[in-house]
Amino acid sequence: MSQLFHVQSLMEITQRPDIVFVRGHGSWLVDEAGKRYLDFVQGWAVNCLGHSPAPVAQAVADQASTLVNPSPAFYNVPSIELALRLTGASCFDQVFFANSGAEANEGAIKLARKYGQKYRNGAYRIITFNHGFHGRTLATMSASGKPGWDTLFAPQVDGFPKAELNDLDSVRALIDDQTVAVMLEPVQGEAGVIPASVEFMQGLRALTAERGLLLIVDEVQTGMGRTGTMFAYQHYGIEPDIMTLGKGIGGGVPLAALLAREEVCVFNHGDQGGTYNGNPLMTAAGVAVFDALASHGFLASVRERADQLRDGLLALSEKWDMEGERGLGLLRALKLKRDEGPAIVERARALAPEGLLLNAPRPNLLRFMPALNVSADEVVLMLDMLDDVVAGLRR
Repeated sequence: MSQLFHVQSLMEITQRPDIVFVRGHGSWLVDEAGKRYLDFVQGWAVNCLGHSPAPVAQAVADQASTLVNPSPAFYNVPSIELALRLTGASCFDQVFFANSGAEANEGAIKLARKYGQKYRNGAYRIITFNHGFHGRTLATMSASGKPGWDTLFAPQVDGFPKAELNDLDSVRALIDDQTVAVMLEPVQGEAGVIPASVEFMQGLRALTAERGLLLIVDEVQTGMGRTGTMFAYQHYGIEPDIMTLGKGIGGGVPLAALLAREEVCVFNHGDQGGTYNGNPLMTAAGVAVFDALASHGFLASVRERADQLRDGLLALSEKWDMEGERGLGLLRALKLKRDEGPAIVERARALAPEGLLLNAPRPNLLRFMPALNVSADEVVLMLDMLDDVVAGLRR
């Protein structure tokens, strides 16, 4: 009997197609009927090494037979090893491990407010951005600028005035004596893959430094090689005060991180914690992911595939009278001009004999988040399949 007969036991939180996936490898997923799908969503940029990557599978298997969770009240080796790798590759000094990007962002908000209590006379406001996305907890939803979220679970958590991305004056106008930080995604993912400009990020770093404010980069989606450098802030020639990571850091397992410069790490004992945080099973997976991304030539290959994907999307845009593409690294979007994104997603998934998995965060836009080790042939195949879908839709 198909597992679809039993889906009523799952809480309804999103519209799902009538497909049950049973296995995956690399850029491909297989459903219970045996149909294969080329996956350019990868769990919303979670599976940075594709499905069931051998290094992660081996690390988890080895660690599961050694030590799973001694509790975060004690040190464990994999968490120390991963923290050393992350701080060694970044401008940050200390790491707090969490289980999701939203939890890491919640921690960043708490850390900034604690810093404001200690150094800025109780300042607590964190300037965030319209159309930004930081998670689905009450505080991170309040920090997000997603339309409609201000009333969804009202009342919101206070203290998140909204500026406009790439508009430094809009940030400057919101700063007052209660401001402690500015928080943003280097590339607004849910908004439609909108990158911050180099000029804006450098101006923002200068402005926050001048006013004594913390700069927080939410790299839940952009971190861990997604943009072609280990962290997206490195594209901009700046050094933030706080960074959050999630999604790709675990290569598919629940892992996230909050990183900060030493002078910003002001939590007292008991201010932050979590039963599963930094457990060796998940951080061992994180070590395997980091080592794969840091291996010789890996990030260079990400940049090569990003160029290939960009050029292919631009060619499709020109062929079908669309509005071009945008993005950074292997986080890209195709601007459709028409509100046909959901129809393209549905038709692509229904292709036979093999389907294609895409994402449309906006009706007039497709988002692409393939595995970072996607092959050149798989990029070509995706572009050909997408071309066929658009041709059929336009007919």
